[in-house]
Amino acid sequence: MLPVDTTQAAARDIASHAAWNGVSAAFASLGRVFICLDHEFRILHASALRDEIIDADAARALAGQPIEALLGAELFGRAGELRAALAAGERREGWRALLTAGSGGPRLVSVTAAPFVHSTDVCDPRVAYVVVLRPAEDDHVGSGSPIAFMGLIARSEAMARIFSLVRDLEQSEATVLITGESGTGKEMVARAIHAHSSRHARPFVAVSCAALPGDLLESELFGHVRGAFTGAVRDREGRFELANGGTLFLDEIGDLPLHLQVKLLRVLQERSFERVGDSHTRQSDARIIAATNADLHRAVQEGRFRDDLYYRLRVVPVEIAPLRERREDIEPLARHLLARVGARRGRALRFSPDAIRVLLQYSWPGNVRELENALEYAVAVCKGQTIHPEDLPGELLKHTGRPPVESAPPPSDAPPATPAESGERRRLTDALQAHRWRRDETAHALGISRTTLWRLMREHHLED
Repeated sequence: MLPVDTTQAAARDIASHAAWNGVSAAFASLGRVFICLDHEFRILHASALRDEIIDADAARALAGQPIEALLGAELFGRAGELRAALAAGERREGWRALLTAGSGGPRLVSVTAAPFVHSTDVCDPRVAYVVVLRPAEDDHVGSGSPIAFMGLIARSEAMARIFSLVRDLEQSEATVLITGESGTGKEMVARAIHAHSSRHARPFVAVSCAALPGDLLESELFGHVRGAFTGAVRDREGRFELANGGTLFLDEIGDLPLHLQVKLLRVLQERSFERVGDSHTRQSDARIIAATNADLHRAVQEGRFRDDLYYRLRVVPVEIAPLRERREDIEPLARHLLARVGARRGRALRFSPDAIRVLLQYSWPGNVRELENALEYAVAVCKGQTIHPEDLPGELLKHTGRPPVESAPPPSDAPPATPAESGERRRLTDALQAHRWRRDETAHALGISRTTLWRLMREHHLED
């Protein structure tokens, strides 16, 4: 005869199993998948949805896996939006993400997540959070739900169309040309295309065509042999060879010199090239994704860019709109970036409503890169857990009609400061103190060079 406590435990296990089966069946009837997480955001249980989202085999294999492996680090990584919300006891609805489990390939799903409230002793006591998934392919594009996709966060219809295009290119080997202003995330989109392609297990190699003079760039792209030029003491592989079987990302393609445009055109047409100083022809199996913030069509008309190369590159054109033209993306992007920046500093921060309004009113000429730099600054100077307007860079406040916050008077040996100078001095002092006066870290947080920081410190008598 079993002891009473063993009998009761067995009865609870049976009841818990029956309860789980009932919940799974109920959610499956509604076309939903139900997932339970522990406090470490690992999957304890996952229900199945036959022929959709997650099948039974995939559901069983998920037990013990981190939820970010299923839905991405953008939502459930250490700095993920949904992870932070759940840890704070908040619920989130309507987010969309790319699901990577199941036999049918990646699927776009709608995600709802909430902390779990235990009301009976039937449920697994380890359950801390619950996540509900449903298919989202039929959702209206740009429906207002934020989308987490391959490292990108957006809500706008323009970006949702780009995400759809990336999914459509999954089996394609076509050359892609990405255009958009500086800071819009062209390399992020290129990486998403690579990660969502059949080449995802092979290298993604990036090179900036504006970073090197023509002779060095030719060697960088195609490699060279020993003795090809002064300093070539050994054979060297170029980026085309390093990217073999994978993707070569050519950033700032509009700055490619004309003589290299001819060589690149040959690679695209014949899939072959020679290293600098070599006569041996090598084959290229790298997919080309190019990007530029220049108007290549005008460059073609002005004779600065070959028209045949332009059309070879522009097989699949992708244009990323500037942030000022997709303002609905600003808030989800800002929250995601704040979580990421805060995590690097070991801090959990949030925005005040007024701070969000300031972010939405600013034009963001530097696009997403400027937004991240602004949040780096805000995290550096914020004293509490909430980002307020006065924690944001002064240029944002000037454009929204808010006066910058002024600081205490400068030292007596310094000349009198104007209100604008006082506000700038306060921001510099706060940033320096937040980074223990380490100038490299402070300059990075403020989005300026170390030389500019040093000049501003001298102007405001902060050398010491």
